[in-house]
Amino acid sequence: MQSREEFAQSRRWVIKIGSALLTNDGRGLASDAIARWVAEMADLRRAGRELVLVSSGAVAEGMCRLGWRKRPHAVYELQAAAAVGQMGLVQAYESQFQKFGLHTAQILLTHEDLANRGRYLNARSTLASLLKLGVVPVVNENDTVATDEIRFGDNDTLAALVANLVEADLLVILTDQHGLFDADPRTNPKARLIEEGEANDASLEAVAGGSSGLGRGGMLTKVRAAALAARSGAGTLIVPGREPSVLSRIADGEGIGTFLRPARERLAARKQWLAGRLQMRGRLRLDSGAVRVLRRSGSSLLPVGVVGVEGDFARGELVACCSPEGQEIARGLVNYSADEARRIIGCPSERIESILGYVDEPELIHRDNLVVI
Repeated sequence: MQSREEFAQSRRWVIKIGSALLTNDGRGLASDAIARWVAEMADLRRAGRELVLVSSGAVAEGMCRLGWRKRPHAVYELQAAAAVGQMGLVQAYESQFQKFGLHTAQILLTHEDLANRGRYLNARSTLASLLKLGVVPVVNENDTVATDEIRFGDNDTLAALVANLVEADLLVILTDQHGLFDADPRTNPKARLIEEGEANDASLEAVAGGSSGLGRGGMLTKVRAAALAARSGAGTLIVPGREPSVLSRIADGEGIGTFLRPARERLAARKQWLAGRLQMRGRLRLDSGAVRVLRRSGSSLLPVGVVGVEGDFARGELVACCSPEGQEIARGLVNYSADEARRIIGCPSERIESILGYVDEPELIHRDNLVVI
């Protein structure tokens, strides 16, 4: 996929809605707007699309409930506002989605959840299960426990990382602007909308503006989010959230907002990301049959094809896959720890549960998390 129309027809979307839209620029939750967006998302679900919603607004809603007019700077005050506001935010989504017979699930993440490979895979598995069940996950940063050291910084970044996490085809960022302009449209009447571009174009950052008072983001964070989302091959649309039927119009292929396309196809981009990672946590020694299968068909690596385990790695960490002669022929993110792997190597996948007492995945490394060198 490379065109806007192809991405608009794709199956898996991450939709991010910003604080200014959700909270009527700080005047409380925009209930009517939330109802409209949810109705459109319900239509998208009926059309077969899988949706993950990344929602800002907890801190802003908490500020409104607490009567605060200015966003605080102290972390403990932000955490208190988030704790209060999250209640109203989740309730608003849950009640609206239930009107269409759709279940929602609250997912709160910190940077550590995605930086730690084991927790990354746990979050990925949970989200994949929810999507398979037809549930709409509602994701937000866990502001009530996050500190400055482990913050994403803004929900645009979080949305892009979630797009990587679930291998989304399209990231849709709803904002209070009409898209990305070549100058600030609030001060320059001659500013022109950039309808399309490449997500990794460094020149786009130069024309991105500052942030609003409510959120931590701005157009610059959206441009950077598009570059992050492109890392796993997702396209990004930056669109005006207040426009009528904005999500439906995107699905119909209308040229609304700014479309930033990835430089590479989804699978190729993910494989390149894996190939470029340098820090290996261990090695798996394969038999000759497994080497042939990986090289010829790019299949997943099953425990039965592994004859040895070296190193001390955790679930989700990067390991090298080596031939009987010791040559690295692939690398990937492993589904089991070193200790677990040592117990199941050489065995068929159907025996994993009887050996370990549980089974996370039938593969030692799934083909989507494996790149042949």
